[in-house]
Amino acid sequence: MLKLSDVHGYYGKSHVLHGVNFQVGSGEIVALLGRNGSGRSTTVKAIMGLVDCSGSITWGDRQILGRKAFEIAHAGIGYVPENRDIFPTLTVHQNLSLGQKNRQQKARWGFDDMYALFPRLKERQHTEAGVLSGGEQQMLTLCRTLMGDPDLIMIDEPTEGLAPKIVELVAGYLRELKRRGIAVLLVEQKLTIALEVADRCLVMGHGQIVFEGTPADLRANAYIRKEWLEV
Repeated sequence: MLKLSDVHGYYGKSHVLHGVNFQVGSGEIVALLGRNGSGRSTTVKAIMGLVDCSGSITWGDRQILGRKAFEIAHAGIGYVPENRDIFPTLTVHQNLSLGQKNRQQKARWGFDDMYALFPRLKERQHTEAGVLSGGEQQMLTLCRTLMGDPDLIMIDEPTEGLAPKIVELVAGYLRELKRRGIAVLLVEQKLTIALEVADRCLVMGHGQIVFEGTPADLRANAYIRKEWLEV
């Protein structure tokens, strides 16, 4: 479904990604792990057309490297950025409405689905998003992206700074995506969640993939965890 081949990424003259290769299959959850500065977020931004790149990024049979972000989104890739990017003066319901890709077509996800996933959003649906807690804003961002009916959703650090109860809600959201056949590329620092929900794990270091395997493979590989993940 999604395939990266020899992808190099740049911020100006800074060479950040050094030949990244991996793929995400249909309905698969792939965890992209690594320490801060390893290139995980840059990889997701590269896929979304937000970083200068060379190499190849294909979505199905289409080359998307060089496409604009809105074109990539319309092709069926959703992106939940680390900084959430909600519209603070709009209500929860209005934020969700803005996520809809085509209101004339029947989508897999609707308002009822979002409010069932996160009942707290239903309680707050008429509240301006800017006054929500950090956890509520994360819920809103996750749901707004789903309203665009993507086939693949890329999520950057969804549990960072959240209380354990909210982290479990996010894990439930990821399980529901998997149940409905939505592919996920999950950038995450919490190894516990990644190992719990992912089908495969990728570990990044110095802008390259240094490990690829199942959660069981990663659990069994103490060297990779110590060298590239543990602080």
